[in-house]
Order: sequence, then C-alpha cells, then structure tokens
Amino acid sequence: MVLVTIISVSVSVYAVWKSFQFAEKQREKIYVLDGGASLLMALQQDVNQNRPAEARAHVKLFHEYFFTISPDKSSIEQRVVQALALAGNEAYEQYMNLKEDGFYDRVIAAGINCEIQTDSVVIDTNVYPFIARYYGKTAIVRSSNITYRNLETQCELVSCARSDNNPHGFIMEKWKIIDNSDLSVVNK
Repeated sequence: MVLVTIISVSVSVYAVWKSFQFAEKQREKIYVLDGGASLLMALQQDVNQNRPAEARAHVKLFHEYFFTISPDKSSIEQRVVQALALAGNEAYEQYMNLKEDGFYDRVIAAGINCEIQTDSVVIDTNVYPFIARYYGKTAIVRSSNITYRNLETQCELVSCARSDNNPHGFIMEKWKIIDNSDLSVVNK
C-alpha cells in the first residue's frame, strides 16, 4: 500500500512538473493569422537579442526628432519634446542654447526647413553603458539655396523603463556633437 502511494505521488509530481514545462514552452510561441487563411507560428525572441537594434533605432529616432525642423513653432516644440524624452540633460542644454541664440526664431522667420539623413549608427555593446556614434547629413533648405552639413554625434545609452514616449527603453546621456561642418551649398 505504501509503495503504491509513493508511486502515485511521484507520477503526479512528475506530471505537474512536465505540464509546467510544456506551458512555459508554449508561451515562447506566437501564432499569427494570415488573412484568416493560414496559421503561422513566430517564435518569441529573447529581449536581449534585439537590444543592439533597439539602441540603433533609439539614437536614430532622437536625431530625427531633434534635427528635422519645419518653420512652425508648434511643430518645433512638439518634436523637441519628443526628442528630449529620449535623452538626458545635454540635449536639453543644447536645445536651450539654440533657443537663446535665436536659432528657432530665425528658422521660422526665414521659412527654413531642416532635414536629416542617417548614414549609420554604430553601437558598442561590449561595454555598459553602451557607446553610440551617429553619422548623418543635414540639409538646411532655404528659398535661395540648400546647405548640406555633416553630422556626427556621440553618446552613452543607459537602460530605463519603457513608456509610450520612450518605447526602446534607453536614455541618451553625455550626448555631444562631434562634427557639424558644412559640406556644400547648392543654389536653387
């Protein structure tokens, strides 16, 4: 009788343990309906596998928000708020310097559009905080000409909580502009 009880308890414990293992494996799978026709399975990735891609996207997004400017005060303010949600004090200080120097007022008064094109974002994930370098070009579009400028920046990426305003879960710290030199001016 004791032997039967021990075997029954052992089989029950083993069955419960295996069912938890099975349930855990099922949580790693995502099923996708393709127009209701077929069922596709996608495997969930470990969140750390995608961190370098998220870091690059974070740096790129910050630069797009901060350097893409149209001659509209509310648009500038909205984009700067979005950019500052992704960065630390250095970006805020740079914004305040530009604002105090009258840069944004001149952009609005002259009807200037500023556009950015990303060449690459290089992330060193071997150290923490991650070191990031941004390489790109800006175009300052005036009614008479277009000025093309080189843009190279550097920062450290520190992990933080994800939010709607910061979906990648990084904050850019120690952000600085390394190079912002003129490349060429093209008359219209």
